[in-house]
Amino acid sequence: MTIRVLLADDQALLRSAFKVLVDSEPDMEVVGEASDGAQAVRLAKERRPDVVLMDIRMPGTDGLAATRMISADPALDQVRVVILTTFEIDDYVVRSLRAGASGFLGKGSEPEELLNAIRIAAQGEALLSPAATKGLIARFLAQGDPAGDDHDPARSARLDTLTVREREVLVQVAGGHSNDEIAGRLEVSPLTVKTHVNRAMAKLGARDRAQLVVIAYESGLVRPRAE
Repeated sequence: MTIRVLLADDQALLRSAFKVLVDSEPDMEVVGEASDGAQAVRLAKERRPDVVLMDIRMPGTDGLAATRMISADPALDQVRVVILTTFEIDDYVVRSLRAGASGFLGKGSEPEELLNAIRIAAQGEALLSPAATKGLIARFLAQGDPAGDDHDPARSARLDTLTVREREVLVQVAGGHSNDEIAGRLEVSPLTVKTHVNRAMAKLGARDRAQLVVIAYESGLVRPRAE
C-alpha cells in the first residue's frame, strides 16, 4: 500500500526537497502541498492523506492550530500528523502532542529519519525524535501540576472503562515501550498486547499511541519521576 503524504511548510524550497525525497520512495507519494495551516486543513479534507508533515511555524494558521483542526475532525481520524520544525524546544513537543500530533521531528534530521517517521506514523505508532525523551515529555505534561490536582477528571473517569490488563499495558505504553517489550514484561504475546492497545485507544478516544501517552499522564495514571 502506498503511503499518501501531504506537505505543509511555508518555504517552497523545503517543500520541493521533501517532495523529491518522499516521491523517490516506492511506497510513498506526495498528494498535496500547503504553504500555511489553513490550506493544510483544506487539502487534508480533499486529499485524505495518510500522513501530514506539518511545519510548526507558518503565517496565519500555524502548524499547531492546523493539527488541532485535523485531529478534531472525525472525518480525518485516519490522518496522522508529524510536526516538523527547526525549533526543537521542549514546550513545542508537548504542545504538538496535545494538539493531536503523532510525533515530532527536527528539520535537521537525516533523510532516513524523516522517511522512517512517515512510515511509523502511518502505522499508528508514536514517533518522537531523540531530543524529545520520555522523561522530558512527562515533566512538561505535569508542569504546573505538582500535586496532581489539575488532571483532567473526564479522562480520569474514562480510565474506569479499562480492564486491569489494559491499564497495565497503558502504563507500559506511557513508558515508551514497544509491543514486543511490553509482551516480554507482561509475559504475553505481542499480538495480545496489540489487542489491548487497540481496545484502550478505542475506549479512551485516542488516535494513536502518542495520544495514549498524553492521556496516561494527564489523567494521573502515570506520574513523572522525580529528578
